[in-house]
Amino acid sequence: MAVSFSPENMSPPPLLTDFYQLTMCYGYWKAGNHDQPACFELFFRKNPFHGEFTIFGGLDDCLEFVQRFKYSETVKEGTVVFPKVPLIAVEGPLAVCQLLETTFLNLINFSSLVATNAARFRLAAGKNAELLEFGLRRAQGPNGGLTASKYCYMGGKYQFY
Repeated sequence: MAVSFSPENMSPPPLLTDFYQLTMCYGYWKAGNHDQPACFELFFRKNPFHGEFTIFGGLDDCLEFVQRFKYSETVKEGTVVFPKVPLIAVEGPLAVCQLLETTFLNLINFSSLVATNAARFRLAAGKNAELLEFGLRRAQGPNGGLTASKYCYMGGKYQFY
């Protein structure tokens, strides 16, 4: 089966997960508690680049991924956030919440890293400096490049060439 890239649909595939999550779900199923209510909170342990803050990015991508799910509370994308503070709370059946973990971590971690790096460049350069983003040329595929470009703009208001 071939996997093709479509600019119209940048959403990750429904089963973007890893073996750990599948193993955990199997354990829940074997124990008979796979459908018990659960709440998972997504957070990070330390700021990137030995810095003092992180810019929260990736929420739009997570919401697009789970557009058929309901959500009620999250930190606004583009907000300065700090370690160990919940960014997203996921509630639902235990197995479903477990399966969402890898995808959410993937979508949030890279986006927040790029937005934070861009914000640090903006702070160092000053608000009137023109910052240029050429990352698409060396990115890990079209999705990686477009994601990085989006979050560079969010974090540092870059110009794109």
